[in-house]
Amino acid sequence: MANYKDIKYQFPASAITSGDIASARLNNAPAETKPAVSSVSPTTIANTASNITITGTDFVAIPRVDAINTATGIWYSANTVQRDSATQLTVNITLPVNATTYRIRVENPDGNSGISAASFLTASAAPTWTTDAGSLGTVAGAFSGTVATVVASGDSALTYSETTSVLTNASLAKCALSSGGVITTTDFDNSHGTARTHTFTIRVTDAEGQTADREFTLTSSYGATGGAQFN
Repeated sequence: MANYKDIKYQFPASAITSGDIASARLNNAPAETKPAVSSVSPTTIANTASNITITGTDFVAIPRVDAINTATGIWYSANTVQRDSATQLTVNITLPVNATTYRIRVENPDGNSGISAASFLTASAAPTWTTDAGSLGTVAGAFSGTVATVVASGDSALTYSETTSVLTNASLAKCALSSGGVITTTDFDNSHGTARTHTFTIRVTDAEGQTADREFTLTSSYGATGGAQFN
């Protein structure tokens, strides 16, 4: 599509009531329509090919979409772009650099473009567990102290929490879980008196809100040997 600046407009001198021909051409030239980017969903994606939905205005035909790394200035072009409407695009894009924010740029076929006013999108690998699922060990009933520590890895700060109500339940395992993954107790198994196995799920969450869950068990023991045992 030709740009309006390359099109010559013909104005008869008799139609000009004031000014000159150059001014008449400028005043009668079509106004530019630039796309605008207002939001993206989701705001965090993995560092693999991922789908996002871009909302805004004045998306024409099949526009070009790029994500710009705000730290390096490197542009990454979308793998595919689908125009759902003049206000929505469905885009598949791969952003290989983790823990980095990106701005979104949309360019219509006529060359007019718009860029998000802020860093709308973050690429981040979801956290992964290092501690194996399953038993965290056998612990003497009524034990007081550190029971175990669970560990995961990620590209940003991690916090740990229980999604069940077993580990931290005062009537069951009766433990506390720190945000750093340390499990402690002042009276393991609530001095139940009979060996029990407690099954619970711990969730690790990174700074971008991505999560990973893993199921663990802790077993109580009662007898002459006592003491805490850890795997």
